[in-house]
Order: sequence, then C-alpha cells, then structure tokens
Amino acid sequence: MKEYKMRRGETLEERIPDMEATVEEYFGSISDTMEYKDSELYVVEEPDNPVFQRIVAGAVTYSGKKDRLGVEFEERDPTELGPDDLEAAGDAVDAKNDFLLEATGRDAKSRRDSMKRAVEDDAPDY
Repeated sequence: MKEYKMRRGETLEERIPDMEATVEEYFGSISDTMEYKDSELYVVEEPDNPVFQRIVAGAVTYSGKKDRLGVEFEERDPTELGPDDLEAAGDAVDAKNDFLLEATGRDAKSRRDSMKRAVEDDAPDY
C-alpha cells in the first residue's frame, strides 16, 4: 500500500469530498471495503480497465495529522493480456495518474521527488 501526502496547505477532504464516487468514476464499481491502519478503504475487485486486477483506494486517517491517500493498484501480468487489453495499458496509466493528481494536487514527477525525499529522510546515518 502506498500513501500519498497532499500539497502543502491542502487536505484530501477538500480535494476529493466524495472519495467513494471518485474511485467509482475512475476505476469502476466498488465491491467491498477493507481495513487499513484503522481506516476503511474502498476495493474495486473488477476494475473497468482490464489491465487492473484489483484496486484499493481511500483516505488513511491519522490522529493529529492530515489524512493521506492510500492506494494499491494490482495489475495483471502482461503475458495474460490479449492484444485489445494491451491497448488499454495507456488508459490505465492515465487513469492512475489523473486520479493521483486530482487527489494530491501533485503530478507524477513531484510525487516521485517527494517519495525520494521520504526514503532519504528514513535512511540510517552511519
């Protein structure tokens, strides 16, 4: 499960007031929910895009901190996909990036940079 922070001064609630509807809009019907760090996330067992096998997304709440977006994209093995399904791969990447941009206000490059900084901050000093 990856967790994403919002841009400075913004909250997930402000960016996506109705998480359930937004997840369904991007990925398909929600079939279940699951617990993660005392938060309830939405599960799409049969996403609209055939490249995805399963998607979990929702707000991860922390006491005294801003909520974060928790997501897990399970993708099918490319060898299992037919030619038509492979054409949907570009749409799958666009759906992921558009959803993450709407939720966090950060594009792919700034999300990568933020994750690199987080890893560097957690590195042990020798």
